[in-house]
Amino acid sequence: MTEYAIFFNQQWVGDHTEEWFHSRGPLAMAVVHEMEAAGVLVFAGGLEEEIETAFSADATSGTLTFTDGPYAETKEYLGGLTIVDVPDDAAAKVWAGKIAEACGWPQEVRRFKPRPDRG
Repeated sequence: MTEYAIFFNQQWVGDHTEEWFHSRGPLAMAVVHEMEAAGVLVFAGGLEEEIETAFSADATSGTLTFTDGPYAETKEYLGGLTIVDVPDDAAAKVWAGKIAEACGWPQEVRRFKPRPDRG
């Protein structure tokens, strides 16, 4: 099996009414429960939208420092992600499609590199 990250940037969500967002929640949770039942869900969750509450950790200078805010100033930032463990790209596409339909915005899919300690 291979792990895939299915994710979206907050800016891909678009402008919608509060009622529209509330209508998406049950649809998205139904897909999460379907992934749980299928035994492919590793993790799923949306991130807080307040980018001001983010912080970064950096040890590239040889000294660990923590900084308020995101590591890089950018116009886009991660809105949420799901990690699934499925046999192949085709299965990852199925789940990404279900998430995209339930949420109502695009999803990007990327395969994780194999962990060196797992052979």
